[in-house]
Amino acid sequence: MSQALLQLTGVTKTFGGIHALSNMVCEVPEGKIIGVIGPNGAGKTTLFNTITGAYRADAGEVKLKGVDVTQWQSYRIVREGIARTFQNIRLFGSMSVWEHLLVAQPHSEAAWRRLLPIAWANPAAQARAEEVLEFFGLTEYRDRPAKSLPYGIQRKVEMARAVTAKPKLLLLDEPVAGMNHDEAEEIRTLMLRLRDTGLSILLIEHDMNFVMRLCDYLYVLDFGVPIAEGTPEDVRNNPVVLDAYLGKDN
Repeated sequence: MSQALLQLTGVTKTFGGIHALSNMVCEVPEGKIIGVIGPNGAGKTTLFNTITGAYRADAGEVKLKGVDVTQWQSYRIVREGIARTFQNIRLFGSMSVWEHLLVAQPHSEAAWRRLLPIAWANPAAQARAEEVLEFFGLTEYRDRPAKSLPYGIQRKVEMARAVTAKPKLLLLDEPVAGMNHDEAEEIRTLMLRLRDTGLSILLIEHDMNFVMRLCDYLYVLDFGVPIAEGTPEDVRNNPVVLDAYLGKDN
């Protein structure tokens, strides 16, 4: 694998006596799509929350481009170049798609204090929003409020909002959950196009067909413990994975 953009070494997170993550080791190279799979309760979302600063690791290190961000606040990690989506859609229901793409971009403190009028008047912010709108095929929904959009389109808007800020690394928590085959295939195509632009992606997903056809490399968690890693083909044929997650024939 090429140079690591994100590197986790021995990351451990406990809640009381429960080890949600135990000695997690993981790398995300630049310009690659890396998947994290495992059954419910395996620690996948805890992993994302620890990377993004929502949780603090009890042990180990999280490094972004060689910089230790383990104890950083979430806002600093975002500014350093990590963006994410969530398992449950978190859009502002009354805001339009266009407004989501404007507000997601970095702005000065003065702009925030004035409720972001600068964002709406900033040609660079508008140009970036227009670029992302077209990339994600959302132009026809430009002025629609988020709450009026179909579920699959809301998923795209959430991903587009994360991409608008030009992150180095995009974390996607179950990006095709609840989607039909055609919708999932459209998201897969978008993710491959994003990778081709140089964006690194780390994703959690339960749809094994989707993961196996998308990811360059996979990590497998079970009860917070990393039990396997490798290419999709390696993982598909790993007997430990077949037993713990994918299931095996008796």
